[in-house]
Amino acid sequence: MADKKIAVLVGSLRKESLNRKFAQELIAQAPAGLLLEIVEIGDLGLFNQDLDETGPLPAVWTAFRAKLKASDAILIVTPEYNRSVPGVLKNAIDIASRPYGHSIWDGKPVAVMSVSPGAIGGFGANHHVRQSMVSMNAPVMPAPEAYIGNAASLLGEDGKVSNERTKELLQKFITAFSAWADTNAPKA
Repeated sequence: MADKKIAVLVGSLRKESLNRKFAQELIAQAPAGLLLEIVEIGDLGLFNQDLDETGPLPAVWTAFRAKLKASDAILIVTPEYNRSVPGVLKNAIDIASRPYGHSIWDGKPVAVMSVSPGAIGGFGANHHVRQSMVSMNAPVMPAPEAYIGNAASLLGEDGKVSNERTKELLQKFITAFSAWADTNAPKA
């Protein structure tokens, strides 16, 4: 079986982002043949459809779209802001969905994990991302769902997951995602 390239989008720009730490844990636990790479979204600039229609097209958009298009699947790890998706992540989703008729999301397998210092684990953001993906024909992994609440308490002083049950959940999640990406790979 060929290696699968997985683009990882982290919905937080914070230097000490809990989401980035959990994304790194998923990368570390990925099964052989699953090559995960964080694709940065902080420098994309705000989406403006006029740029797609009349230019000039920002080079950072072109590079971002190319990385996502070249991936076999996409993993989104996001916090929740005000019961919804962080603006920077929604902006990245929108940029990748355009120009009209050329969305990279169409048929691309996706999984969503939400990570929050709060008790409900970013449930609202997780489901808002899922809702957007469904509207763009991206097959979203239905289970296992991953809502990581009280996330800071699950990390050791080294910034790595120290809770055994959480490590098991992450392993189950990334293994299931590998199978999901295989099963739902776009047909050539």
